[in-house]
Amino acid sequence: MNPSYTAFELLLAIDQRCRLRAAGLPLEQEGEPPWSGISFRMGNGWYVAPMAEVAEVLPEPRMTRIPGVKPWMLGVANVRGRLLPVMNLSGYFGAALSSHRRQRRVLVIDHDDVFTGLLVDEAPGLQHFPAADLAPVRPESLDEALAPFVKGYFLHEREWAVFSPYALVTATEFLNVAA
Repeated sequence: MNPSYTAFELLLAIDQRCRLRAAGLPLEQEGEPPWSGISFRMGNGWYVAPMAEVAEVLPEPRMTRIPGVKPWMLGVANVRGRLLPVMNLSGYFGAALSSHRRQRRVLVIDHDDVFTGLLVDEAPGLQHFPAADLAPVRPESLDEALAPFVKGYFLHEREWAVFSPYALVTATEFLNVAA
C-alpha cells in the first residue's frame, strides 16, 4: 500500500480489486420457461392442475351439509367470510376418498362466476416440468369420465395427468348439484 493514499483512495483501490476478482452473475438461460402446476392425488392417480387455474390450496375445512344435493357435494365452508361450496372430486368421478383426513386438501377454484373447492386425497405441492415434455393423452390409460378434463400428461418419475379445473367447473353436469 502506498502511504500517500487518502482513506477514500484506499477504499476505491480495494473496491476496484474486489470487482476484478468477483464472480460474475450466472447467465440467464434461454429457452422456454418450465410448465408449473399444483400436484394432487385422486384415488391411485396423480394429477397436476395449471397454476393459473387454482386460486389456493387449503386443509379440509369444517363444512355445513346441504340437504337435497348429490352425494359428492359435501357442503359449504366459510373461508374468510366467503361461502365456499366443497365438492368431493373423487366422488364426482365415482370413487371413494382416502380415509387419511390429515392429507386431504381443497383446491380452491375461482373462475368467472364459479367459486368452489375440490376436495382431493392429498396435494403435495408444486411440480415443474419442461413444457416440451407435455404429451397428448393416451386414451387407453384414462378413465372415460376424466377424458374431457385431462389435457395431456407428463412422465416424470410417474405419470402426471394434466387436469383442468376450469374445464370441470364449466361442465353443465358438475354445476347441477341438485339431487
